[in-house]
This record gives sequence, structure tokens and C-alpha cells, in this order.
Amino acid sequence: MLDTLPAFMVPFFALQYPIDTPEVDFWPNASYYGTGPKDIYIVVTCIAVMAIFRDFSRVCVLEPFARWKLTRDLDRRIAKREAHGNGNGNGRALNGSAVGNGKASGTANGNGNGCATHSNGYTSTTPHSPKETKRIHRSVLRFAEQGYQFIYYTLQWCYGFYVHRNLPTRVLDPTDAWLGYPHLPLAGPLKFYYLSQTAFYTHQILVLNAEARRKDHYQMLAHHIITVALMGASYFFNFTRIGCLIMVIMDWCDIFFPLAKMTSYLSISQTLTDVIFGFWVLSWAVTRHVLFVFVMLSTYNDPPRFIKYEWAPERGWFVTANTMRMFNVMLFALQILQIIWGTMIARIAWRVIAGTSGASDDRSDDEE
Repeated sequence: MLDTLPAFMVPFFALQYPIDTPEVDFWPNASYYGTGPKDIYIVVTCIAVMAIFRDFSRVCVLEPFARWKLTRDLDRRIAKREAHGNGNGNGRALNGSAVGNGKASGTANGNGNGCATHSNGYTSTTPHSPKETKRIHRSVLRFAEQGYQFIYYTLQWCYGFYVHRNLPTRVLDPTDAWLGYPHLPLAGPLKFYYLSQTAFYTHQILVLNAEARRKDHYQMLAHHIITVALMGASYFFNFTRIGCLIMVIMDWCDIFFPLAKMTSYLSISQTLTDVIFGFWVLSWAVTRHVLFVFVMLSTYNDPPRFIKYEWAPERGWFVTANTMRMFNVMLFALQILQIIWGTMIARIAWRVIAGTSGASDDRSDDEE
């Protein structure tokens, strides 16, 4: 298929810098690649594919489903109100006096069956008030946004875990991520994983303002920018093993937060939302404030022990005190953002435990 494309289009659809398979102790049957500026072409393609998939999944699948479900539930509630109104609105003569709302069946108000007008002024011929319609529309959009996040993080975490299982790295002891530096060449699955993740967070920067603005808009923007900078620098400075470890740690809890919000927007069950939220809080605490801290400490302590500090780009060697300082500062900045979000999460968790409210997102957008 690639043979039919013009030469300038091939880098957009194929990994660049292929080399002969070296002697390795992992992925012996994979194709191997170097790194270089042409890798940006695959990132561009991934961004385009993600944009198309995001719109398709939202417009063609997630939004129609949410609209159907929420409209059906609203219609059922309206039907119950109407049935209740019928029961209370039927005038019945008892000992010569009208019982109910005092309207006998067939009175001149046109409600021959005594059906009461809804308290909001909307009859069964116009069952959805503007307020109800707006609430459904808002929930549909939020559900679709979170649904795309849920789909992406589920698929990408599974792929990242597959990459992690094929690398000689350990979550609780990240020292292996520094041994054998520089980590070149890259196995094809690892290279594509890294570039697709970079594309995702770049795409998130582009669409952040397209979504409803949340209270933590600027924190999210800072998070995405720092993440893209970390991934780009670690890729071209050949620190991909520690990068893969960080991504598989961070992506795990990002599966369950959008799932909890999806159940909330669909009003499925507050108990189910609280259970998923509780699991997410536990996952957040372990991955973001324990395992991620292990990686931060390893990044600070281990490179001087296992890597010679030298700047030799011709050999893929980019380790200096300033290089490691740059990585440590960005990782620390990420942790600061996570601590800020962690305080918000703690407030929500306390409300759920105290029983004052169900799980909801303090970071969510303001009502329009």
C-alpha cells in the first residue's frame, strides 16, 4: 500500500529510520528504528486520526446514546407526574362537594379528564421545558467528552502495559530504566506508543478550548504542555524507558475518572458513581502520589549512579547536569499540579464519606 503513495506522503504513514534488528534481550522479533525529525510526521497523522475518531465517537455514538437515555428517563418522569396529576385532578362528587382540585370532569378548561397542568406550566403536549432541555443537552455533551477520554485511556493503557511487559523495567524499582543508556534503537511497538501518546496530549492542547471550560482550565493546559515537553525531550534524548514507565503509571487512574463522570451524567446510580469514584481515588493516591514519587526519586538519584554525564549527540548521548535538572523540574511541576488536584479530590471524598453529598467533580465546568 505504501508503494502507491507519493514519496512525500510515506513518512505520514510509516515509522521512519528503520535499521537491522540488533542483538537484544526483549522483542527479538520486532522491527527496530532510530529517531529523528521525520518522526513528527507520524505525530501529525495520529493527531488527525484522533480528531476524526473523537468527533465520530462523540457525534455518531456517544451523544445519540446519551440523548436517547436521558430523554427516555425524562419522559418516564413526566408520564408519572401526569398520571399523578390525573389522579389528583379528577373531580369527584362526594356528599355534594368537589374533591381534588375542585374541577369536575369535562369542565370548560379543556381538561375533560381532569388532567392537571404541570406546575411548571408545560402540558404533556410540550413535555420538555427549556430548563430540562438545556440540562439534557449539557449532560449529553459532557457524557460524550468523557466517553472519548474513557475509550482512549482504556485502549492506550492496555497498549502501554503490553509495552511495559516487554521492557526490562519495574514499577517499584525504576533503576533498570537507566541501565544500558542510551536506549537505542527502539522497537517498533515502543516507538509508535511514544509517538501516539505525544500526539494525544498535543491534540488535547488543541481541543482544550473547544470543550466546556472547567475551573481548572489553566492547570490542565499547563499539565498538557509540560507532558508534551517531557515526552518530546525524553524521546529525542533517549530516555524512553523511564518515559514508558511514567505513562503506564499515570494512565491507569485516568480510565476510571471519566467512567465515574459518565455514570453521573447519565444519572444511572449515585451508588455506582460513588463506588467507581472511590476506586479512582484509591488509584489516584497510589499511582500519582506513591508510584510517581518513586519515579521522581529515581530520576533525581539514579542517573549519576548509572550513567556517565556526557554530551555526545553523535552517539545518542545527552546526559548532563542541566539535562537532568530540566527533567526533574518538569516532573516536580507535574507533581505540584497533582497535589492541587489531590486537595480537590480529598474534599469530594470527605463529602461522600460524611454522607453530605454524592461524588461530583469540583473541577467541573461552571454552569452557563
